[in-house]
Amino acid sequence: MRRDFLKWCAATGLGLAVPGRTGSSLFADEKRELPAYDGPYFVVCNASGGWDTTALMDPKGVDGINRLYKEGDILTEGALKFAPTAEHISEGMSNEDFFAKYAKELLVLNGLDYSVNNHSPCSRYMATGNLDSLAYPTFAALIAACRGRDAPLSFLTFGNYSGTGNLVPMARVPYIPSLKLLANADAVQGIPQHQYHEAFVNDHIERALAEQQQRRKSSIRLPRRARADDMLYAAQWNSQALSRITPHIPKSIPKDSLSQQAEIALASFKAGVCVSANLTIGQFDSHQKNDRDQMKLIPKFLASIDYLLRRAEELKIREKLVLVIQSEMGRTPTYNKGDGKDHWSIGSIMFLGPGIQGNRVIGATDNGQFAVPLNPKTLQGDSENGIRVRPEHIHAALRELTGITRHPSAGLFPFKIPSEEILMGMWG
Repeated sequence: MRRDFLKWCAATGLGLAVPGRTGSSLFADEKRELPAYDGPYFVVCNASGGWDTTALMDPKGVDGINRLYKEGDILTEGALKFAPTAEHISEGMSNEDFFAKYAKELLVLNGLDYSVNNHSPCSRYMATGNLDSLAYPTFAALIAACRGRDAPLSFLTFGNYSGTGNLVPMARVPYIPSLKLLANADAVQGIPQHQYHEAFVNDHIERALAEQQQRRKSSIRLPRRARADDMLYAAQWNSQALSRITPHIPKSIPKDSLSQQAEIALASFKAGVCVSANLTIGQFDSHQKNDRDQMKLIPKFLASIDYLLRRAEELKIREKLVLVIQSEMGRTPTYNKGDGKDHWSIGSIMFLGPGIQGNRVIGATDNGQFAVPLNPKTLQGDSENGIRVRPEHIHAALRELTGITRHPSAGLFPFKIPSEEILMGMWG
């Protein structure tokens, strides 16, 4: 069973996280253990399908753009404006409650230009900052490669566009019971109390594997064989680190999918085996009955984000959590014949976390829901000297925020942004 687990790890990519030490130093300790990654942690929450920003952080109560409220009904919390939704939802978290709780921490950017309005390229563009290349990694994958490439579950993804640029393995753990099995691979059915071997037997196995790997390293081998051996041994090394997840796996499983994803990511963060996670909730593509569908999904989305932040607080990692809240497109300012809204290439994005000054709104859309050009130096609307803010501007700013702009991995995937278009002081 243990051997099958190691082979599975190597086959799925966990073995790519090869420890940096080589030679005899790799086996010097009697009890080997990978160092724990201690943050910051990065989460990208995706409202897949295209959310209606006029029902959230960019309200419009004029010209029939929204049928849920009028201009005079729009609410504010600090510097942030938002649509009133409490009267229109049956479950989840209303905008009123969400912004009352988090406005002081939230940075909102409106008037984001996606350039196209097709799901596949838009998802890739928002995830990577590059519309024209299939090779660029998502921000979550890139930050994992730069901050903690050796972590066993460095980049967790639960869907949406998840390209890695071949920088870091992509880890998928779809269910909490799967995480339990993964964290306790040396136990029968993942039950920690029912180990396959006694502790002293495991120690002998580990020592024998280490000695075997050391002998292999000292012999002349083809590069491909050497890489395979390293992957297999690293999988065994990582299996020990993954056991640190066990104390943080929740006893009760949340009902909604996004909160379950959050629990898997948070347990992995707390155990020091994960750097970033790409979370997603779908079905926002409301071509029919836009208001009905958005009023089901947006409150559910916000409630899951609230759950994520509350659980992070309980695990005492909230102050290390950087959150990006986004969708790949917006909805049109007009309704179609089915009371739905179609694809719109202008939208919004929100941020929260250390280094991000909250209670701020950057950018805007006009009364027709078209983007207002933004002056990148003042971050104010400027029709004459402004630019259309696109995903590459956001990603360049995220690299600055996280200090990876000059990292070799980031250097492999540059953005061709003129210096005069760099967003100055975006994070406050």
